[in-house]
Amino acid sequence: MSKIQMPQVTPALSRRELLKASLIGSGMVFSGFSLYQWLHGPLQTAQTFIGKAPNYQINFPTLILAGLRELGITAAEVQGKRILLKPNLVEPHKGLPHINTHPLVVQGAVESFLRLGAASVVVAEGPGHRHDTLLVLEESGLADVLYEDHIPFKDLNTMESHPLKNLGRYTNMDTLVFPQILQTVDWIVSMAKMKTHHWAGATLSMKNLFGCMPGNYYGWPKNVLHSEGITESILDITATLKPHLAIIDGVVGMEGDGPIMGNPIQSGVLVMGKNLPSVDATCCRIMGIDPYRITYLEKADQWLGPIRDSLIEQRGERWGTVHTPFRLQPDIPAHQGIRLG
Repeated sequence: MSKIQMPQVTPALSRRELLKASLIGSGMVFSGFSLYQWLHGPLQTAQTFIGKAPNYQINFPTLILAGLRELGITAAEVQGKRILLKPNLVEPHKGLPHINTHPLVVQGAVESFLRLGAASVVVAEGPGHRHDTLLVLEESGLADVLYEDHIPFKDLNTMESHPLKNLGRYTNMDTLVFPQILQTVDWIVSMAKMKTHHWAGATLSMKNLFGCMPGNYYGWPKNVLHSEGITESILDITATLKPHLAIIDGVVGMEGDGPIMGNPIQSGVLVMGKNLPSVDATCCRIMGIDPYRITYLEKADQWLGPIRDSLIEQRGERWGTVHTPFRLQPDIPAHQGIRLG
């Protein structure tokens, strides 16, 4: 006797499943709605401040204080805080303002936070290309400024360090080793230089955090991070360290073969914000670079912060009014196809 073939019954979908399927099938036709919002909730938004800074002779404390106000950062929020400023010091060249974060921009930030009642301000950096951090500090001109204002400097390459769980998990590293001072301050401020980069496409506030990683542990030029992947390391460091603010020196930037061998370009801006991916995306647009073509920014989008232009509220100047396309080199793979269309 042949077996009776029973018809297969498809389990009934729940009302929630039917609704979800209909939304996906209709292409999320609702205005402003996306699959991401359906799965994860409302999209993140952020604010950035763009201030015009035509040269290094302007009053930077006034400009930075204006930017902090526009970003909603009040004296009450800063009062009593221990602030760490992390500039970008790469090479010891006082006469080449497109390589390092300019000393007067750092001085402006120091004075701004002290005026708002910060308990202390310290400047710290761990250069990736030079073992002699004090040489870079002195030759960059920053040592004179810090000595004048009695502001301490810490070498992040040689300080006692401790591991933290890697919260990004893009690299294969289970933990990341950070100098102890980064765990004892209240705010970490990434003070990067606006530059193109021959491996990452653009180097801004997120890439600047490489200087937080001790050279005594990660080598020079932080070669452990390079071997793990620059994009992956940028994401892991940013996710784990969670910096509080970015201030980008774009008064004179670097175009071409950055971050060292490029040429100066007068971009005339200072860019600030509490969300680093949003600040970096705004800087990219000023530079004429599509942030969605910078891999670490594309991966950070809506995880570490928004990079879509419509989700970033511009305070101060609009990026389109200060748009200054940086020269890209077609022979550098990281520069290929990243021009803002």
